[in-house]
Amino acid sequence: MTRPSLSRRLLAELLGTAGLVMVVVGSGIAASRLSPDDVGLQLLENAVATGLGLFVLILVLGPVSGAHLNPVVSLADAVLGRQSGGLPLRDVPSYAVAQVLGAVAGAVLANL
Repeated sequence: MTRPSLSRRLLAELLGTAGLVMVVVGSGIAASRLSPDDVGLQLLENAVATGLGLFVLILVLGPVSGAHLNPVVSLADAVLGRQSGGLPLRDVPSYAVAQVLGAVAGAVLANL
């Protein structure tokens, strides 16, 4: 199987990171509104939503970009996974930029 183009992988990372941040921030906002007097329940609601969201994002985007969704994960994959066909080190800066832009976009969208 051939690796998708860099632009496709970067778009997947941008959208995936935006989606993850929207799920984390949005579920925190929703949990605080649904259970205003129970912090334990808020944490549970946030954790379940985050876990399910991350599961779906990895399942969908993993085959496209590796679903790193984090610059440190991308760097670790490039450094530690090079022998097994990991992310080329030259692609790490592009991945990091896409992930940071996605995170900012996700935070903005979650707070609209």
